[in-house]
Amino acid sequence: MTRLAASLLLAAVASLGLAVAPAGSQTSALKGHNSNAPVDIGADRVEVQDRADRAVFSGNVVVKQAELTLTAARLTVAYSNGGNVQIRRIDASGGVTVTGPGERAKGDFGIYDVERKIITLIGGVTLVREGNSVSGGRLVLDLDSGRAVMDSPGNSGAGGRVTGTFTVPQRKS
Repeated sequence: MTRLAASLLLAAVASLGLAVAPAGSQTSALKGHNSNAPVDIGADRVEVQDRADRAVFSGNVVVKQAELTLTAARLTVAYSNGGNVQIRRIDASGGVTVTGPGERAKGDFGIYDVERKIITLIGGVTLVREGNSVSGGRLVLDLDSGRAVMDSPGNSGAGGRVTGTFTVPQRKS
């Protein structure tokens, strides 16, 4: 793997550290995630396209860093290369799953806009934490404010609505 490809992956994994915050919550179980931890990656293929300023990882992509795991069929990293690589956007597709301690978010596609510090999961999104789940068409996370919004633009398979199942704490009589 080239140095460029390795540095792009490290930035991609570090940027997803808050990607599984539950909708409406300010804190994720990944709060304090060690983004300096070593990164392990597996993919069937890595292609760096310098002329297009992007790198494509495809085929059973698995990225692990500390307690964070990202899986997808394909990961594309767009960057600017003026002597110092600056990541602009990261796109993941094909059954995107982000897991951390006690949390899991799934969607068809994932987009991280590095410049705006916003992560979006799109298409059949499900967020599960501690037995609670929320489903919708899109999950948008603002990494500056910690705000998470689940909505359902168009028909997401849930009748165009956000749905959820929540556990109720058992009280002793």
